[in-house]
Amino acid sequence: MSEQLRYDGQVVVVTGAGGGLGKAYALFYASRGASVVVNDLGGSFTGEGNSAKPRPHYPGISGMNPGPLPPAADVVVDEIKAAGGKAVSNYDSVEFGDKIIDTAIQSFGRVDVVINNAGILRDTSFKNLKDQDWDLIMRVHVYGAYKVARAAWPHFRKQKYGRVINTASAAGLYGNFGQTNYSAAKLALVGFTETLAKEGFKYNILCNVIAPIAASRLTSTVFPPELLEALKPEFVVPVVGVLTHKSNTGDTGGIYEVGGGFAAKLRWQRAEGLLLKPDASYTASAIIKNWDKVVDFSSNSTFPAEPNNFIELSERSAQLPPSEQGEKIDYTGKVVLITGAGAGIGRAYALAFAKAGASLVINDLVNPDDVVNEIKKAGGKAVGVKASAEDGDVVVQAAIDAFGRIDVVVNNAGILRDKAFTNMDDSLWNPVFNVHLRGTYKVTKAAWPHFLKQKYGRVINTTSTSGIYGNFGQANYSAAKCGILGFSRALAIEGAKYNINVNTIAPNAGTAMTKAVFTPEMLESFKPDYIAPLILALCSDVCPDPTGGLYEVGSGWAGKTRWQQAGGHGFPVDVPLTPEEVVKNWKAITDFEDGRAENPERTTDSFGKIMGNLENKAGSSKAASAAPANEYLAAIDEALKTEGAPTPFTYEERDTLLYNIGVGAKATELDYVFEGAENFQLLPTYGVIPAMTADVGFSFDKIVPNFNPMTLLHGEQYLEVRKFPLPTSANLVSRGRLLEAVDKGKAAVVKTAITTTLAETGEEVFYNEMTVFLRGAGGFDGQKQPADRGAATAANVPPKRAPDHVHEEYVHPDQAAIYRLSGDYNPLHVDPAFAKMGGFKKPILHGLCSFGIAGKAIYDKFGPIKNIKVRFAGTVDPGQTIITEMWKEGNKVIFTSKVKETGKPSIAGAAAELVSADKSKI
Repeated sequence: MSEQLRYDGQVVVVTGAGGGLGKAYALFYASRGASVVVNDLGGSFTGEGNSAKPRPHYPGISGMNPGPLPPAADVVVDEIKAAGGKAVSNYDSVEFGDKIIDTAIQSFGRVDVVINNAGILRDTSFKNLKDQDWDLIMRVHVYGAYKVARAAWPHFRKQKYGRVINTASAAGLYGNFGQTNYSAAKLALVGFTETLAKEGFKYNILCNVIAPIAASRLTSTVFPPELLEALKPEFVVPVVGVLTHKSNTGDTGGIYEVGGGFAAKLRWQRAEGLLLKPDASYTASAIIKNWDKVVDFSSNSTFPAEPNNFIELSERSAQLPPSEQGEKIDYTGKVVLITGAGAGIGRAYALAFAKAGASLVINDLVNPDDVVNEIKKAGGKAVGVKASAEDGDVVVQAAIDAFGRIDVVVNNAGILRDKAFTNMDDSLWNPVFNVHLRGTYKVTKAAWPHFLKQKYGRVINTTSTSGIYGNFGQANYSAAKCGILGFSRALAIEGAKYNINVNTIAPNAGTAMTKAVFTPEMLESFKPDYIAPLILALCSDVCPDPTGGLYEVGSGWAGKTRWQQAGGHGFPVDVPLTPEEVVKNWKAITDFEDGRAENPERTTDSFGKIMGNLENKAGSSKAASAAPANEYLAAIDEALKTEGAPTPFTYEERDTLLYNIGVGAKATELDYVFEGAENFQLLPTYGVIPAMTADVGFSFDKIVPNFNPMTLLHGEQYLEVRKFPLPTSANLVSRGRLLEAVDKGKAAVVKTAITTTLAETGEEVFYNEMTVFLRGAGGFDGQKQPADRGAATAANVPPKRAPDHVHEEYVHPDQAAIYRLSGDYNPLHVDPAFAKMGGFKKPILHGLCSFGIAGKAIYDKFGPIKNIKVRFAGTVDPGQTIITEMWKEGNKVIFTSKVKETGKPSIAGAAAELVSADKSKI
């Protein structure tokens, strides 16, 4: 066993240490030799009250009501002292960080480690969020972390040693409904940490940030008791222990997701992006035409810790030919509000929107009038409003007064107050936060009711590469800018159902703020004119990725940036976790190159891994990290030889009616909805229904490692119809088997085959192949590529011509509730609470319902189907419209489906082979 990590002679300050995770930190460090300052203001998870609360009263029992309980900090201190440790209490709010650090100095003479753990919640939907809810969250989480770290910083520099842990959350990393304030604050701490890491490294001050999931006062109202038990804080503490130990001399600026025995590092991933010539042909239309390149991570993506090389990009883009144009982007009739639009980037945005036909509201604290006059002189419409972005109500009201509506908000206003952190004070910190983060909140908050009422809105928020990656001398700016990104991501989730799209950009251009940073020659190459086209593209109604994105842009280049999560490591949850064990597995926690890295986009993506590890018990297959790969190969080999038990299935005419209606049959289509019709029939895509309950003869956890049902995605479906005409009632038997298990390195693809026959005669009726994608379940040395099985695996690329037929199908709000009556009772499609747990704003339509709708459209147009294959590419919400485009190529109909309202695909790589080349119903 490795030597125990200890902290003898060191002093650790833990904020919010009266319970939960903070208490666990305090007890851990004390048990390992540190002297601990236990800070806790006390109170509820909403920040109300304090920890000196009345004792329970026991009527009639003398001496059982002696007065208030001691403060929570004192209880923890007493526990530490009883175990032989050293600790003192501190009861100050984190806003008074200097007093907290002074407690450490007065009591123990030094400070070595700061754990910024204190936090509260003020959750509510954005439309109901009040300023006090916003301000209190910022004051505790962000301002409090700044004040404590700032007070400790001179001591760290003087002794050339310090360790800082700041606390983010999955809500900050990915956004979460009802937590715009909390998401903003938590991601602000990521930007803050990255800058502190850069400034502190030369002084041996290492700073990291964790996104923990652990039982605490904050989670006690969110998770059920049995889950809280599994998410013990003791699974978070050892990772922090490793990061804050003196043996860590290089890991700094890191972001770690931790909880439930699982730990993994995060980093940024930047797409190669789209590079076009920065001239008059660099337009929103040209960007939309080449949008796939903006979001393409498939090759030449990078993992940066700093901005892109815009000098090189500018030189390369200048050599390119003019850009081809796509669909015209028109803003006629739209009202666009831009803050900080009196000069620089904001002015460039305003002129571009005006040229595209929009009416402009020019907000600037100094001089909006010059830009207003410039727009009017060119024949456009504009009004100015001279006000701070913090006066969001005033700014938005100007739009309503002038034009009667507001459609687009571009939050661009900003200031700089740069200073090394050792010299940072409130006069520098607060103005930057007020203008950037609070100003963005206030303007958007004022516009939100109008967006909700008209069920339309577009928001562009402005972060910075300093926020994303951190930058020396910009702790305030980095925190504010990264906070804007967290705010945007949560807001995008809330706005999506109302057609309110929210995106975030990190621009690189010459402005009033950057004149002090770049030379004049560089500024010329960084014209803000080459930022504006991306803004117009993102705010348009034809952007293929309409909401929730982060984009870096400048010098004719634009690229999306996203998280990448290392494969991580899961520790057994029935064995106490120690820092020493974490050290042994540190490579797995931080390794992005072993083929297991993923790109989480939602809290559920992250939470799924943690939940999946809760079954990891000592001695189980999950705990045996060195389990031989041939164990899975042997199970696969056995499963390939094994057929599942025959599974009976009976359907009647009533079931035929239910299914047909469930995939869109109308009351006027009597052949589908009236059992007495002369040609009453069952739609062929019903063939997937009997297959759903078939026994396939194997268990997923036997054939692939790390199986977790929460990471299972239904990828493709192939159906053959082997009997014509289909009976409208029948007794069937299905037999399933494993077809293949493909090892994709960081994931597995498992294909099953199900044959369905008539019970009485054995005549084959349907044959299905179902393909599922299992994230994190690869690496078992299995088959690397799927077999080619003709129609079942064909790529089905649409021809480069207009489709031969286009069908639109409105999905009724009750469609999912009706379809599930055919046998798919997954609550994801009907229960809003369950859908929210899955990361969806509301219940979504079954993928196989979309399959059935598309299949019906093909059947109605071209006749009987011999087989049909689809790849599920996206979700559909009840209340949206599915557009199915079809190309007839001989006996084959290639098709795609997309959501009309968003433009996003729902079905791709799809085709149906017809029974006959001519349409003739059987």
